[in-house]
Amino acid sequence: MSAAFRISSALWERIHHFASFPQTGVSLQQMVLFGQHPSQGTLLKASQFLVEELPVRLAHRVKELDELPYNLSEMPSIRKVKNWYAQSFEELVNFPPLSLSPAARQSLFDRSNKEDMNIYLPDSVPNPSLITSYLDGDGAASGLPYGEKEGVVRGTKVANAAYKGNGNSGGNGNGVCGLRNGNIKLRVPVERRYYAQTPSHTYPPEVHDYNARFTKTLDAIKRRHDPTVTTVAQGVLEWQRAKGIKSGMGVGLPAYGQSGGEVQAWLDRFYMSRIGIRFLIGQHVALNTQQPHQDYVGIICTKANVHDILQEAIENARFVCEEHYAMFRGPPVQLVCPPDLTFAYVPGHLSHIVFELLKNSLRAVVERFGAEYEDGTVGDSSSGRSSGGYPPIKVIVVEGSEDITIKISDEGGGIPRSAIPVIWTYMYTTMAGQSIDQDFQAGDFEAPMAGFGYGLPLSRLYARYFGGDLRLISMDGFGTDVYIHLNKLSSSREPLP
Repeated sequence: MSAAFRISSALWERIHHFASFPQTGVSLQQMVLFGQHPSQGTLLKASQFLVEELPVRLAHRVKELDELPYNLSEMPSIRKVKNWYAQSFEELVNFPPLSLSPAARQSLFDRSNKEDMNIYLPDSVPNPSLITSYLDGDGAASGLPYGEKEGVVRGTKVANAAYKGNGNSGGNGNGVCGLRNGNIKLRVPVERRYYAQTPSHTYPPEVHDYNARFTKTLDAIKRRHDPTVTTVAQGVLEWQRAKGIKSGMGVGLPAYGQSGGEVQAWLDRFYMSRIGIRFLIGQHVALNTQQPHQDYVGIICTKANVHDILQEAIENARFVCEEHYAMFRGPPVQLVCPPDLTFAYVPGHLSHIVFELLKNSLRAVVERFGAEYEDGTVGDSSSGRSSGGYPPIKVIVVEGSEDITIKISDEGGGIPRSAIPVIWTYMYTTMAGQSIDQDFQAGDFEAPMAGFGYGLPLSRLYARYFGGDLRLISMDGFGTDVYIHLNKLSSSREPLP
């Protein structure tokens, strides 16, 4: 269906109109507090927020996909993704609004006036790691938060550069939707649009039906976009071939000239936006379809056990390593973590980050020492069984006042200092013979041992999405330490591009 989709001139006009509005970020804390006692009223609020917010986010991405430099937007796979986003945008802006009978509408209005509706959730704050981030080269030098550029709002010049922001200042998009202040379109604060208290009375059947239909539409959109990561990667490969650049050369390397840096920055923006869109959709679908659970609010686990998540990621990474190298036992992994350490997080995000980093460490150790070390006698202290003669990879977890920090240390030989910037570039890989199948439809969390060059940069985006960060320190000739910082306060808002 989407393969035959075409963007009409009328649809383009609507896309450009929605792309002129700033996006609105939310925080994990706001999502938990809002969704912990879901009702048809809160779900209706959420639906109304998303039916307004998601078209804005999708429109920004469609517009950017259409305007990519250096002929990248003409690659077949990039055009396919652009059509997916445009189709999803059209479905949302054309979604039938809630229709209530006059009697039901009057009943809701009367009851709402009798209750205190002025209860709002706490503001969110920017991620401190992104105040001077390379992710936005124009903003980094001036110390502006991620995605913010002094004197410019989505390409519109601001008089005297008085406005700095992407619609998230002071608590997420302050202003009045549809009004203008100079050349700036403003939007109602997210706390009032999404997190405001809702009436506690019984809602009419029309509200139930609206929530169910909207949830079904969102689920279909989420499924449509499942292969986006690999399809965009395929588009970049097509672009590389067109420029005569061999596979495995990371985007941003000197072989690309100026174009590499711009494409790298675009990929960061695009994938960060994708994480946000999928999180909002996944959270809304879960709130509407899953049975209540004392430890979960949608897909957010309010008591995510760090030890258990890491242990599962360790076992999965070792399994992939043993399968890839045809080994009986891979290098041992020692986990040092308080067994009862919990905080609010999305377990799938943390598992994905640690899994990708452990794959890198396991591969480095195996390729440094060779498969013959499997026959050694060094034991895995965390499991009490022999795991080969490799030096152990250590995973150490510490809780601080603001962050939970995870350090992954290996003795895989390290990385030369000159190569450190390269490892954060997309499409860079040292594993030869890897390619992306044209029909590959796997989601974000299904990956081989190595080869696509997406593990580190995507893991850093997942860490930064909820206010954390990912940092790497290497000792060339010995090994590498990677630090995962997770914001345990859950107060950071999305770093929207």
